[in-house]
Amino acid sequence: MMQHQLSIQARFRPEMLERVLRVVRHRGFQVCAMNMVSPANADSINIELTVASPRPVALLSSQLSKLMDVSCVEIQQPTSQQIRA
Repeated sequence: MMQHQLSIQARFRPEMLERVLRVVRHRGFQVCAMNMVSPANADSINIELTVASPRPVALLSSQLSKLMDVSCVEIQQPTSQQIRA
């Protein structure tokens, strides 16, 4: 499986992380790593995700960008690291 890195910028909402993870799971991707940062006194969050799947990452990116409160989804850089199941 290929690993992909995504950067998601969104408005801070308590349920935001749950929505992102649900979309990742429903689209057939596995979360390998995740980091969420909320700058002090800010109304936004930045979620860095590393996901794995044989499916094209553009499918996941387009669905994440449709989520309410998501302002930006960027595919960072593809990595060719193989994951063994």
